Amino acid sequence: MIYKFEPYDKSEIIRGHLNLGGANPAGERIDVTNIYLERGGKPWIGVMGEYHFNRDNRENWYKELCKMKAGGISIAATYMFWIYHEEIEGEFDFSGDLDIAKFVDDAAKAGLDLILRIGPWAHGECRNGGFPDWLVKKPYKLRDNNKEYMEKARIWYEKIYEQVKGKFYKDGGNIIGIQLENELVNNAEHLLALKKLAVEVGYDVPLYTVTGWNSKYGAKIPVDDVLPVFSAYAEAPWAKGIKTLPLSHNFVFDKTRNDHAVGTDIINETDESGWRLPYEKYPYAMCELGPGLHPTHHRRPVVSGLDAYAMSLVKLGSGNNLVGYYMYHGGINKIGKLSTFNESKDTGYPNDYPILDYDFHTALTSYGETREQYRLLNILHLFVHDFGEKFATMETVLSTEKVKQDNLEDLRYCMRTDGESGYVFINNYQRLAEIKDHYDVVIDTGKLRFPSIDVKGKISFFLPFNMDLEGNNLEYATAQPLCRLDNVFFFMAIDGIKPQYKFSNEEVIETEAGMDSVVSYKNIKIVTLTGEQAAYTRKLSGSLYIGNSCDLYEIDGKIKAVQNGRYSYYKWNGESFESFEVHIDFKEASISFEDIDEPFTPKYVKELNIGCERKRFWKRLKVTSDSGFVEIPFQCDVEHIYDANNNLLADRYYNGENWRIPASLLYGKESYLVMSEMRDDFYREF
Repeated sequence: MIYKFEPYDKSEIIRGHLNLGGANPAGERIDVTNIYLERGGKPWIGVMGEYHFNRDNRENWYKELCKMKAGGISIAATYMFWIYHEEIEGEFDFSGDLDIAKFVDDAAKAGLDLILRIGPWAHGECRNGGFPDWLVKKPYKLRDNNKEYMEKARIWYEKIYEQVKGKFYKDGGNIIGIQLENELVNNAEHLLALKKLAVEVGYDVPLYTVTGWNSKYGAKIPVDDVLPVFSAYAEAPWAKGIKTLPLSHNFVFDKTRNDHAVGTDIINETDESGWRLPYEKYPYAMCELGPGLHPTHHRRPVVSGLDAYAMSLVKLGSGNNLVGYYMYHGGINKIGKLSTFNESKDTGYPNDYPILDYDFHTALTSYGETREQYRLLNILHLFVHDFGEKFATMETVLSTEKVKQDNLEDLRYCMRTDGESGYVFINNYQRLAEIKDHYDVVIDTGKLRFPSIDVKGKISFFLPFNMDLEGNNLEYATAQPLCRLDNVFFFMAIDGIKPQYKFSNEEVIETEAGMDSVVSYKNIKIVTLTGEQAAYTRKLSGSLYIGNSCDLYEIDGKIKAVQNGRYSYYKWNGESFESFEVHIDFKEASISFEDIDEPFTPKYVKELNIGCERKRFWKRLKVTSDSGFVEIPFQCDVEHIYDANNNLLADRYYNGENWRIPASLLYGKESYLVMSEMRDDFYREF
């Protein structure tokens, strides 16, 4: 069957229409057009990953930021939670694990730009949305332009600024952006007042962002002064009820930027006041593309690697030109002097969250391990870093027939093009559903017709047409572009599709996938990797590596693996891959469990009885060493680990998976696991 597209209507590039942009001391600029961001005068796609410094220990920051860099992140984003730094009014703390200045420096050392999310209100599943309790008790309205609140906001902004002064892009530093507030959908005047306040305090960055989602017509924002950024999640653990939700629309190609825009076909173009966010003024930018999800007590979905990869690929195909993940790295909440810092129903919010756990089931865990998301998403990151300058200029053209998420029969496809060249995107994956296989698929872009392919199984991919490879026109490839190194171009084979390369006026080149599949053509080479090899491919300091079932990263000029123990990897030498082995003696700790009677009333017993009184089951824990990780395999509702002094060491809501804990957290301590009785009062997927 032949598949075609809607007509391509090229947009005019608009520059200088927003009060955004700026230069560093070297003269490089970051600017915003209506289609893409520019850096150094060239189109640029950043890859942003959220990592909350205050939800980790300072000694981990640099190493974890290096892992993020290796995973293709180019911008770190982090929240400033007001309650963490001024829990008691007038007593500010930016020391230890709250040292934002060190975190900014560590990000720079790791080679990352930074976007600072300064609130004042943040959300982030933090108590009061990040507001200190004392502020919540004030008699004036919060998140408002009244004098009293704005005076407190000024002090907060000034205290942050004192820590990060001199670290901005204009100073030669790495802070390129500020996010103002969060999820404020109906108060453009307040958002503008916050920007003016930030500028008065001294913040000076190329990018000022605000969250843009609401419904179809978007949040009310100061349209000329900020860049709206958007979200997409695979599920909604904050939704009411414990039933399976309708299929997510984030797995179909659609130019709509709002995750909350289900049913936009029956929503008016404007709200009752006539408001409509002028999307055409801005590039499609994201800040909360969810490679994971944080569980609520009543909903505990588990996001897979393919969930995250397919959704991110769909958003790229749909026009995304700033890839922004929330969260990319999990964390652990602090406990304050006066209260815990987790969001809960006790604080007036609609959901209960764990006290400490903020793992988010995302690419990098709270304890720095990698998940499948980390590997699969980097396949996309490698591409946008090496080919993003041209790709950013390409606009989305949808298929002739619009496919909705509950349509599991028709092919899901779109393309991004500049009218002559581009990429065809195909997604044959819908979370929690089975999509029909498609045979004899022929994609006709209007400029070129691809050969017939079969689209079978749970796959998501994109294919190039009229792609310039060092002066050679690649008419099409039936493999996915991955990255390049000098004149060597690396592609990834797609499951069930034979890798073929067709250059202008040349015969079709067929090849097999593998590290030895080097094809020479004129002045270039093409290497077609398998999907697994692509998932472990990293570009580090200008060289290309493939880990042998291990995740490589670079720290202080040394190549290391995230995984413990011995590991091996391959490095491209310009002609082929050389193999290397690293021998590190390592023996994983083991854990034993002893059934015991309740040794004490747990400090946070209320959190073990959410929804009802529940039976409690106790085990004494013992680990053999502080090496590596141990697993806790029991089914329950809520799990807490305490030390002998009734201090909470770790917690989580059971989601069907074994709980992985660093052995070092337990070794040398008298520690106890308490689990509350599981009942049929929450949603889980396995």
